[in-house]
Amino acid sequence: MSLCEDCIKGVRHEGTSEGKWETISGVESYIGTPSDEYNKSNLKVLLFLSDAFGPRLSNAQLLVDDFARNGIKTVAPDLFEKDGVPADLFESDEKRKAFDIASWLARHSFTVTRLLLDKVIAGLKDQGVTEFAAVGYCYGGRLVFDLAIENIITVSIGSHPSALKAPDDLEKYFSLSCAPLLLNTCVDEQFPQSAQSQADTIFGGGKFAPGYKREYFDGCTHGFAVRGDMSNPKIKAGKEGAFGATVEWLYRYGFGPSGQKV
Repeated sequence: MSLCEDCIKGVRHEGTSEGKWETISGVESYIGTPSDEYNKSNLKVLLFLSDAFGPRLSNAQLLVDDFARNGIKTVAPDLFEKDGVPADLFESDEKRKAFDIASWLARHSFTVTRLLLDKVIAGLKDQGVTEFAAVGYCYGGRLVFDLAIENIITVSIGSHPSALKAPDDLEKYFSLSCAPLLLNTCVDEQFPQSAQSQADTIFGGGKFAPGYKREYFDGCTHGFAVRGDMSNPKIKAGKEGAFGATVEWLYRYGFGPSGQKV
């Protein structure tokens, strides 16, 4: 895997985190739990699989909190074990240029993070969770595809996913997965227009029976759904649109407050 410039750029979002950190099978995880009206018998969880900054970034925590406000219990495991890409890279081009991306990726290969993710999933199952959806941003998008291909999750969302091989991974998903797939896309070096078009050809037109939809957010670039500049109206609309599309997708396939498909 390689990271593009947009993978380590962004803007901090304002807000106060409301979730809690818990340790699940030895992995610290940020958890957003819906309020009292949440149906406690709804034993479904959304796995929030972050970009390279990890769930220690306040932007990610605010998104987890927003999913919880919409009645979706959400768990964001820290798969980088407090070693996510530092948010001070937002501050200057010099810091981004000085950051050793290759060393960071060597420490946090998908093999390493997948082992941690599997521990969290097993721990949640021990707590009684019966079904998982996953939303992945950038780095996390690759993990969503892997979980879906193995049919560990029943609903998938990839927002500006990274490290996917098109059409190979798309065709593999089509052949093996039963999870309906939503892609939130933009102008993106990691998942370019050619790959987006291939996804539409492979999944679209009703060909993928579980369900497929691709949203495209004009004026947005890789990272917009987590780290976009909210002072830019198009990026703000894109970030909010991707979140809304994700919630709607989750509700459609049974991950809303009632736990019923709508």
